[in-house]
Amino acid sequence: MTEFTKIHGNGNDFIIIDETSEKIVPDNEKANFAVEYCDRRFGVGGDGVIFISRPENADLKMRLFQPDASEAEMCGNGIRCLVKYAYDNQYIPIGESTVETMVGTLKVSTREGEGKFWVNVNMGAPFEKRKDLPAEGEPESEFMDVEMHGYEVSVVNTGVPHAIVFVKELDKIDILDVAPRIRYDNVFPNGVNVNFVSIVSDSVIKVRTYERGVEDETLSCGTGSVAAAYLSFKKGYTDNEVEVHTQGGILNIQVDTDTTFMEGPAETVYSGVILK
Repeated sequence: MTEFTKIHGNGNDFIIIDETSEKIVPDNEKANFAVEYCDRRFGVGGDGVIFISRPENADLKMRLFQPDASEAEMCGNGIRCLVKYAYDNQYIPIGESTVETMVGTLKVSTREGEGKFWVNVNMGAPFEKRKDLPAEGEPESEFMDVEMHGYEVSVVNTGVPHAIVFVKELDKIDILDVAPRIRYDNVFPNGVNVNFVSIVSDSVIKVRTYERGVEDETLSCGTGSVAAAYLSFKKGYTDNEVEVHTQGGILNIQVDTDTTFMEGPAETVYSGVILK
């Protein structure tokens, strides 16, 4: 039997497996476990499986396996869900903690208010050079305003690579048609997440995201929201603090001189047991 907890951040939902005391799923089986149990008809259903453990040099460690068997470097909404689980199980208190991910150790802070559990994540500064995205081309050049498949595309890495496409009307985008062409373009050796962004005001933007690994549109994407807010500010479309409206809810993003912050809620859905 395998115990699990289902938690979502603005509709981006994850299966949490607690490996703080012992290994529950062998490392060589984690990818297939995600494929089987992320299935929304024949499994538990989720945008990924998060394995939580206790590392030596941080409070928590996060590993995320996606429905296509790939392991993601990190996930903005996922890290909030992991922190929510850790708090509920008294692994961390309200306040500041650290989470080890594949892209480094991130600082998080938690609070309770407005009837919700809030997690603020120091996401660090986005990477903009092609070698860091990664993307083909001159390694030290930026991937900005490049014409691709009929759209102007810019890419930054906010923990994972994100393509940003600014549009006037989100509802007129056939995301399942357009996004995969950008996501699978050969210029991106590791693929790329694709976000369509519309500017509402200098403090509000709207985002729809097609996620690599899920291979579908998700209700919300934390790293994608950070990427969208960062480029909106860099291009002069918005202030440095914006509300990012996703289909699953609102994230608050702050762009500072040398880092970015993402704050949003996390909510436990239910816990259960996989019998086999």
